[in-house]
Amino acid sequence: MQTNTTKAKLHAGEMVLGCFVRYPDASLIEVLGYLGWDFLVFDGEHGTLEPRDCENLCRAAELRGVTSIVRVTTNLAPVILRYLDTGAQGALVPWINSADEAERAVRAVKYFPRGNRGLAGVRASDFGQAGPLSDYIVKANAETLVVLQVESADAVEQLPRILEVEDVDVVFIGPNDLSNSLGYAGQLDHPKVKPVLDRAVDLILGSKRSLGIMVSNLDAAKHWKQRGARFISITLDNITGPAIRAYLSAVRSS
Repeated sequence: MQTNTTKAKLHAGEMVLGCFVRYPDASLIEVLGYLGWDFLVFDGEHGTLEPRDCENLCRAAELRGVTSIVRVTTNLAPVILRYLDTGAQGALVPWINSADEAERAVRAVKYFPRGNRGLAGVRASDFGQAGPLSDYIVKANAETLVVLQVESADAVEQLPRILEVEDVDVVFIGPNDLSNSLGYAGQLDHPKVKPVLDRAVDLILGSKRSLGIMVSNLDAAKHWKQRGARFISITLDNITGPAIRAYLSAVRSS
């Protein structure tokens, strides 16, 4: 198992930048690996990616030492197990609304004694060929990144207790779902949304966890960097869409 460079940077107080991808193309991931991303998130929640797809995507990410993270479909141990067995170095678990749910997610990601993740000679453990599984679980428990997604008003109410759960590396705010849960979808500056978002941000920044956020453009990334976010991500579509439109427009109008 490779060293998780993204986790190391976060624990050293550094900022990391990543990209969400929902396309099952290993060559695309290999190309992205040359561009300088700290991590790539393979989106199994809002996409069609299955564990078989993620296994090949993880192989491609490893070629350039980019941290591979899978956003799993749901907070269920058997689901998390199948995605992590592909060799992903972290799990992003959606819809965490309580400390109990946070603890359940951590236990699904970690092996004994911290968790209850099932152990087998799969790709994550080098198919059991690189050494004793007892050595592998120690390395895996130390290196695997746990990212919990907080994306509802109920979750923000429970956030002080969620933040107390051990072995959580990043608490990732989903602004769109949070605004939707308050009845103002996409209106992040709405007077009923902004205070809730700000409270979540302040609580995370005041904890031992890193603040994670999804941004839509460069200006948003700069804003959240200044606010203290250290796990900043954007979707591949939000990167390529504006660039392609700007290129086409410029050429056609020249």
